[in-house]
Amino acid sequence: MALAGSLLFWAFMLLTSVLLFPVALLIRGVTAPFDRRLVILHWFSCFWASLYTWCNPLWSVRIEGKEHLDKRATYVIVCNHQSLVDILVLFRLFVHFKWVSKAENFRIPFIGWNMTLNRYIRIDRGSLRGNLSMMRDAGAALNAGSSVMIFPEGTRSPGRALGEFKAGAFELALRSGVPILPVVIDGTAAALPKRGFILRGKQAIRIRVLAPISPPWGPGTDAGALTAMTRGRIAGELA
Repeated sequence: MALAGSLLFWAFMLLTSVLLFPVALLIRGVTAPFDRRLVILHWFSCFWASLYTWCNPLWSVRIEGKEHLDKRATYVIVCNHQSLVDILVLFRLFVHFKWVSKAENFRIPFIGWNMTLNRYIRIDRGSLRGNLSMMRDAGAALNAGSSVMIFPEGTRSPGRALGEFKAGAFELALRSGVPILPVVIDGTAAALPKRGFILRGKQAIRIRVLAPISPPWGPGTDAGALTAMTRGRIAGELA
């Protein structure tokens, strides 16, 4: 039963991606002259991704802490990473941001092409030049008024365990002077584990938006201190 349900889910994702990518192309072509940050296209992408949680009877998604999210503000948004499902779930926030994602994801047919259309930010992991390019592109997005979404662990963690955070997101916040918005996801590791594509049984998934960590952070605050502070808050929620 789990195998059949999983095959149906992935087939639905493939079919809708084939159908919706031309719509994304049309939206990009029509709105790009007056929507420089591609907000409308990103909102369409939020709808596209949300279809897979709205239509999946196995997943119930609860969003908490919306009062901490000012959709007019610009943030470095950081979130723990348990599963591929995290990406679908975070679009449910319906807030404008640019993803930071590994370069390989941009080569995925339809979904990756849509990431390119949205001018999401690619990173070549393990490459100094790739990291510098990501920091430059993310800084430009923040300066233009777009929030940036980063998984500071860099990859999915095994189960609910929280991995070590890389400092890049926090250096970005320091340089740009924008708040850090911590977000906690729980339940996605049980919905779709790190290794494998078989969906598990019925799962409750929770997104919790925490209070922003806003400048001024005080004299002597560095990326290491911000990293430790943010990881501590996320770890506390998971505990």
